[in-house]
Amino acid sequence: MEISTLTTYHCLAFVWYFFVAYSITHIRTEERPSEVFLYGGQWKYLTVLNLVLQAVFYGVSFLADVLRLIKKLRCAKCVISSRDLLFSVLAFPVSTFVSISFWTLYTYNRELVYPKSLDGVIPLWLNHAMHTAVLPFAVLEILATPHRYPAKQKGLILLGFVAFLYISWVLWIYSVTGEWVYPLFALFSPAGLVAFFACSLAIIVSFYNFGEFLNRMIWGQSKFCF
Repeated sequence: MEISTLTTYHCLAFVWYFFVAYSITHIRTEERPSEVFLYGGQWKYLTVLNLVLQAVFYGVSFLADVLRLIKKLRCAKCVISSRDLLFSVLAFPVSTFVSISFWTLYTYNRELVYPKSLDGVIPLWLNHAMHTAVLPFAVLEILATPHRYPAKQKGLILLGFVAFLYISWVLWIYSVTGEWVYPLFALFSPAGLVAFFACSLAIIVSFYNFGEFLNRMIWGQSKFCF
């Protein structure tokens, strides 16, 4: 993809994610069901955190494109390194996990992840923006430009650390409120919850590996230009 086209795409993607994140975080208080207002607000949901992550990623990508356009190659190289780390370790695997896990559980029993009471609060388009569109955006990014993946050990350690932080946040919220972020968690015993978190981590690691595989199949190992 030409750099000017890529710049336009990343700019539009950044604006889109900023708009979606703004929309979900500015739903009027009186319109939300009570379960949305437990400790932590919307910031306890992986979906909302992912929207912010994607906005940051596309903002960094847009900055890298602009620097390349104006021939600030030394600065561009540094920003591109940050862009690639964000995408490989977080943006692709988290978006893929959010979309696939949400719709799998929604199909099985929506009350476990997205209670019907939310239908009157969150418009259908916003639900799909948060849980559906994130996956094609992630795949399109791989098709649009190559990304340099970190060493496998480094990448997985970073991904595992971020996963640990989110799980710790979920457990902290439960310790404060006595309520789980997602009703699904209430179905598990402590041992079952550990197994569920371990399984979820294994799945998101597989998405990391899948992203790396797609990137290598499409772009090979050497097509990294500044």
